[in-house]
Amino acid sequence: MKEREVEAKRLVGKKNVRGKIYEYEYFTLPLNLYLPKSMVEKFGTRYMLQVDEDSGTITIKPKSGQ
Repeated sequence: MKEREVEAKRLVGKKNVRGKIYEYEYFTLPLNLYLPKSMVEKFGTRYMLQVDEDSGTITIKPKSGQ
């Protein structure tokens, strides 16, 4: 099992709908994992990422909870 500390990146997206431009934000981790905004607001941006190559599972744990 591989374990590493990662930090969520804040990205801003833009979408054009019927001539009106909407902006939205979302958070990502390495390996193209998306985090809900509520999770980042509750636990912050630092997480422990555990990858179990045998079973193929990925576990994300907040760094503040350890």
